Amino acid sequence: QVQLVESGGGLVQAGGSLRLSCAASGRTFNNYAMGWFRQAPGKEREFVATISWGGGSTYYADSVKGRFTISRDNAKNTVTLQMNNLKPEDTAVYYCAATRRPSWSEGPYDYWGQGTQVTVSS
Repeated sequence: QVQLVESGGGLVQAGGSLRLSCAASGRTFNNYAMGWFRQAPGKEREFVATISWGGGSTYYADSVKGRFTISRDNAKNTVTLQMNNLKPEDTAVYYCAATRRPSWSEGPYDYWGQGTQVTVSS
């Protein structure tokens, strides 16, 4: 069992930065690949980024590539999403999730956090 708690969301102006964190419970954090997803109002949840068990492999949605960076610290059971050059279209609830099968689709993710709101004003 893995429990995930996100933090770091908030309100920021376009062009600004935010750093989201996801704290995981459990002793098997490094057995899971981690992902970030987001859901904007009236839209389906979409993939943002994923990172492998050891952190050596990352993958990003085209919409955030070059602006967002995912990283993890297995010693601290945390995964982070650094978001730079934010745009109004990045406004959404951001979720972290854990999976034993790395993927950019939701299906393989077994555990989800409660989400944190990110709002980017123009």
